[in-house]
Amino acid sequence: MPTSPNIWDYFQTEDLASFEGNYNRVRFLASHFNPGARVLNIGIGNGRFEELCLKRGVDVYALDPSEKSVALLRERLQLGSKLVAGYSEAIPFADSFFDGVVMTEVIEHLSRETMEKTLEEVKRVLKPGGLFLGTIPSNENLRADLAVCPKCGEKFNKWGHQQTFTIEGFRQELGRLFSVLEIGNKLFTPWNILNWKGKAEGAVKYLMFKLGILGERWQNIFFLCKK
Repeated sequence: MPTSPNIWDYFQTEDLASFEGNYNRVRFLASHFNPGARVLNIGIGNGRFEELCLKRGVDVYALDPSEKSVALLRERLQLGSKLVAGYSEAIPFADSFFDGVVMTEVIEHLSRETMEKTLEEVKRVLKPGGLFLGTIPSNENLRADLAVCPKCGEKFNKWGHQQTFTIEGFRQELGRLFSVLEIGNKLFTPWNILNWKGKAEGAVKYLMFKLGILGERWQNIFFLCKK
């Protein structure tokens, strides 16, 4: 099963500021779609992707497990039934309905079984030639964010991440169902929320990235596929 929606009921309704650093990433993803394209975003975050798509004239839909988050964003953006509460392994839309499907920083929250069902569902709802794109953390060390519940002693990843990925490993996963057009590491520096010191550090990291010497934990894997 995917991460419990409880965590996203909090972050996506009470702590939207935690998503402010995603602007460059979701803007990059939205730029792949032309006006009039019908696109499904799975995992709404703070709704920034949907906002950017609306500004571009993209016919945007969204799916998220948090009913509270969906209700708030539906009211804010007036998207009505195009915003749906549900799970990616059972996408509630018809076959060959979308020109594109986006999942950014979502797949790592899924178990392997749920991920496999999700990828099959994404293929089902895409039109022939439709695009599937998004991002996942690159070669993430899951133990670095391990936490222990002080009451029950249960161990868990504090972000709800269940899997870690390499470029080649995920290329093989995607290749079972899609034609992989592009996959590789990208650096999405959150310039919009950095102070002068942060921007200086960001510039150094960007240079290191271009030179190929930045550690993978600072990067995301970007993937672009076609049905």
